[in-house]
Amino acid sequence: MKVYWITGASSGIGYALAKEFGLSGNRVVISGRNHHQLSILRESLPNPTNVKIVLFDQSTTENCEKAALEAWQAFGKIDVVVLNAGISQRSLVRDTVFSVFKDLMNVNYFGNVAICLKLFPLLVKQNGGHIVVISSLLGKFGTPFRSGYSASKHALHGFFDSLRAECMAEKLPIDVTLICPGFVDTNISMNALTRDGNLTGEKELLTSSGMKPTEFSKKAIKVIERKEHEAVIGGREVLGVWLKRFFPGSFNKLIARVKVR
Repeated sequence: MKVYWITGASSGIGYALAKEFGLSGNRVVISGRNHHQLSILRESLPNPTNVKIVLFDQSTTENCEKAALEAWQAFGKIDVVVLNAGISQRSLVRDTVFSVFKDLMNVNYFGNVAICLKLFPLLVKQNGGHIVVISSLLGKFGTPFRSGYSASKHALHGFFDSLRAECMAEKLPIDVTLICPGFVDTNISMNALTRDGNLTGEKELLTSSGMKPTEFSKKAIKVIERKEHEAVIGGREVLGVWLKRFFPGSFNKLIARVKVR
């Protein structure tokens, strides 16, 4: 029986992953800001006593450090941590106030780094662990209206790719996996930040027509179980990764015309 910790488990991808892990008979620590939704998730699983809630807001490093220790103490260990919590953005660079970019980095990047720094020595001490980061296709390329979001996801790749290389060089038994979702039918667009930091409150068509969280979670769990270094999961939109790599000029022209709002 493994112990999984999933952040951002109140809804969407995190909720679906936590449910799959719980249904498989594992112990699960679930985190988010919505205690009601987390409680519903816990009670929906066959053995709620194997589920612990760690409520926290990932916008400050202090919250993240405290939550990491609380999550560890819930069952005395963590085998796999899934860093899933995050916020998105819907605004042009020229219109966006600086504080929005700071908020995006604090939640999507610095929060995850803070959690990692607290957990890493504990994982080394227990002689093994797996860090899974839910990034985005926009960690591989940028699009209009997502500048700060894309930057925060690119930062995750730089940090966790480096961490993986260090673990391999030092022969530490820590695995690092980056998973890049395409369009998944969640509330991410409704909770995205606008130019002044307010929420959009609107669900986009592209998001609504994306992969269902349950389907995504099943694919993601296979990636996690194989301990892959990186994987992209989605529909036709994942072709953008290959188009950018092999035909960057064509990609740049295409992405400028894509309707991403």
